[in-house]
Amino acid sequence: MAKRSKFVKPEHREFIRTRVLASKQISPNFVRVTVGGEELRGFTPLGFDQWFRMFVPQAGASALRLPSATSNLWYAQYLAMSKGSRPVVRNYTVRAYRAADRALHGDTPELDVDFVCHGADAHGDAGPASTWATGVAPGDEMALLDEGLIYHPAPTAGWQLLVGDESALPAIAGILGSAAPTLRAEVFLEVPHADDAQELGEPAGVRVHWLVRGDSPARPGVLALETVRAAQWPDAPSYAFVAGESDLATGVRRHLVSDRGVAKADIAFTGFWRFGKSAP
Repeated sequence: MAKRSKFVKPEHREFIRTRVLASKQISPNFVRVTVGGEELRGFTPLGFDQWFRMFVPQAGASALRLPSATSNLWYAQYLAMSKGSRPVVRNYTVRAYRAADRALHGDTPELDVDFVCHGADAHGDAGPASTWATGVAPGDEMALLDEGLIYHPAPTAGWQLLVGDESALPAIAGILGSAAPTLRAEVFLEVPHADDAQELGEPAGVRVHWLVRGDSPARPGVLALETVRAAQWPDAPSYAFVAGESDLATGVRRHLVSDRGVAKADIAFTGFWRFGKSAP
């Protein structure tokens, strides 16, 4: 029997240049940026937690420079650029995709990206991507390189566990928005403010637990990790998706394997960021 691939990779990858169409503060800590353009007609929406490499110009740059390779060589080409001309590169999730016939801001396909924008606070200064998101104007450039899906349960998976902090909210929202109506899942989402909770349109068999960190001095992810450890379930999940701060992702995985008997192969976990560290 062929081994099931753990991830879903795009069949075709290319740099897609887009331009900002609109931006909006949708909650105390989230900004939604909508981009569009003719090149988005070549983008294949996969739903779920589809993620991509995002390329935006450095502050003060006159143009957006991109590598020419779309294989793994792109990063070597990126490093070969002078530091002053390199774009800012970060990983983000597709919050929503609209084909041209459903576009809200023109006659080309559109893509929504939700950015966590804490600003400068106790957890550090705002990063270059959130700074870009809060300062964009229509017409500003952004490029993307599709990377596919991390969420990939076996067709026979029973009830699922989805866990994340605010950085994982778009991914989990995409998973729930693409899920079959029969999905059964427990979802734990930690956010900084109660008003950061969103309508997710989850199936009837899904329970979403919003965990509000508020003014707690604890680092992001601690509340979600402690809540999952204390949760009572009659059976262990058949599949788990955990994302967000690195210690949250590894902590939940360790708990599921050591204390709940979940097989490592049935857990997709990824650290989107590390507390106190700037993304590479």
